[in-house]
Amino acid sequence: MTRRPRRNHSPAFRAKVALAAIRGEKTLSELAQDFDVHANQIKQWKE
Repeated sequence: MTRRPRRNHSPAFRAKVALAAIRGEKTLSELAQDFDVHANQIKQWKE
């Protein structure tokens, strides 16, 4: 299994994902799948 290269997300992307999480229309796992990031990463960006 190959590792994915480290990705640097732009502040605009982080804000978009965090706002979607704060709205609460979808679960963190649904958002993680939609945006192709880990749910724990979204939780960190919310803070």
